Amino acid sequence: LDRLKINRARVFDPQVAIHGGRIFKLIGDGALAEFASVIAAVECALAIQSATEKLAADEIEGRRIRYRIGVNLGEVIVEGDDIYGEGVNVAARLQSLASIGGIAVSRVVKDQIDGKVSCAFEDMGEHQVKDHDRPVHAFSARAAQAASPAAAATAPSGKHSICVLPFANMSGDLEQEYFSDGITEDIITDLSKVSALGVTARNTAFQFKGKSVDVPQIARQLKASHVLEGSVRKSGGRVRITAQLIDGKTGEHVWAERYDRDLDDIFALQDEISEAIVKALKLKLLPEEKKAIERRGTENAEAYNLLLLARQTYATGLELDPRRNETIVRLCRRATEIDPNYARAWALMALGQMILRANQGGGGDGGLVAAEKALALDVNLAEAHAVKARILAEDGRAVEAAGEIAMALKLDPESYEVNKAAAFLSFQERHHHDAIRYWTKATSLMELDFHSANMLVTCYTALGDRPAALEVARITLDRCEKVLAQDRNNGAAMGHISVVLAVLGQSERTKEMMNRAMLVDPDNMDMRYNFACTLATHLKDNDGAIELLRPILSKVPAAFVNYAKIDPDLDAVRGDPQFIQMIADAEARLAAEKG
Repeated sequence: LDRLKINRARVFDPQVAIHGGRIFKLIGDGALAEFASVIAAVECALAIQSATEKLAADEIEGRRIRYRIGVNLGEVIVEGDDIYGEGVNVAARLQSLASIGGIAVSRVVKDQIDGKVSCAFEDMGEHQVKDHDRPVHAFSARAAQAASPAAAATAPSGKHSICVLPFANMSGDLEQEYFSDGITEDIITDLSKVSALGVTARNTAFQFKGKSVDVPQIARQLKASHVLEGSVRKSGGRVRITAQLIDGKTGEHVWAERYDRDLDDIFALQDEISEAIVKALKLKLLPEEKKAIERRGTENAEAYNLLLLARQTYATGLELDPRRNETIVRLCRRATEIDPNYARAWALMALGQMILRANQGGGGDGGLVAAEKALALDVNLAEAHAVKARILAEDGRAVEAAGEIAMALKLDPESYEVNKAAAFLSFQERHHHDAIRYWTKATSLMELDFHSANMLVTCYTALGDRPAALEVARITLDRCEKVLAQDRNNGAAMGHISVVLAVLGQSERTKEMMNRAMLVDPDNMDMRYNFACTLATHLKDNDGAIELLRPILSKVPAAFVNYAKIDPDLDAVRGDPQFIQMIADAEARLAAEKG
């Protein structure tokens, strides 16, 4: 029953919602759902089976749950909350004919979707079934198989491919790194819209950031025909961008240009660079591709700059740091004042507001209005669906939250904000394998994000995988040190360094860094909480952890208390009578405040 509930919450219900279906009834371990479109019904069935297999991979062999699914198209009778009739009866019989983990469809379904859904069919023949006079002709449906990686690597293709290396920040100010990174990301996104051009993923390209590179070697390694590199210098209201396109085989320049423009011209400049690359490669840019490249979330350079700065603030701080989230909200609010139609700024503002209300007891709606505004402006904005998922989860609406995060992942599985949101939702359910997958992705997508890397330490430690915990601890340490090189008083970075030093067995350096961080940022309750986790899990100092937790739990809001109740880093003190009493006192305080 527990496993069925997990599957319902994480797979079945969200997928039905995403594909526009309605669950009419649950019968034991079965379910009946109706769709307005037969294509949507089959795509939903394929998605459920695929997601269930991924979920099963984390289960112990012999304890897995799999579905048989039957899909039929036919007349039904709806009475109140029930649905029945011949269409339902045949679907039920098809379900019993399906293989374990398989999908059986009727001939009418197969005829309706053939060529419209990416799936393959196998004729199962005709079957005489209960309560049906005529034989039912059934077909097994499965997702169409993609070509194997080996076949794809050897398949002949005249398609050019390009790796866009991170543009170097030449502004003389490390804090301007967010801007050069943003320019690089936008060029990667623009070139990805050209159907005749293959583009190396951002997280792969950014592995080479700040490194001296051998272009032909990188091209061979990534199987790229060309490499783009460049630099950005921003000063006041001016920006200078240099870019050079290099042949991956010979290392020779195919095209190079330097641009000196007003900052207000940044979008036109990005368009020029993308079109110049397409022209240099002698590719044809289709009219709809040109429109897609020129379509941006905002045309205002100041609003764009504020959003890039807010994203960097989110990536290089502590998730629960109130000052960081207040800064994100201020930056995004200003961006939306400049451009009220900037959906991405509304979505990121919603994220900051959600964290402030959930973990610092901030007022307001927790970002729901801002998230809905972002979706009204752009219903396909993955980041808006992701933050709405977190808001719904905080309000206890788990099924709706699962549907929103599933939609976000479907819209943009490469989004940093989406993967980080998915990781948090998985972590809150103590689904550590899923959380690891999403935090690993987030870590690869944002090279200064030490928080995601440190959450991997927590997950691997909870699973007892010490080698993996040590590996991500070293990554966290390296990233924190880079952030401190830019901001010596970054309390969040110091706090995370303290945690990973303890993981790495350097207890004296851990205590030294903790003392330093407490002097720099004495009122940061979130940092103190992390120190308590360090003492409990890694330094085996339960009394010290309890003393650090006492003033925190006496004032933090409900979401923070609930987090402490499930955090595996506090498992060492969970049975301590003092900790139990502190949680009870906190819950009594919250109940009184609510009353």
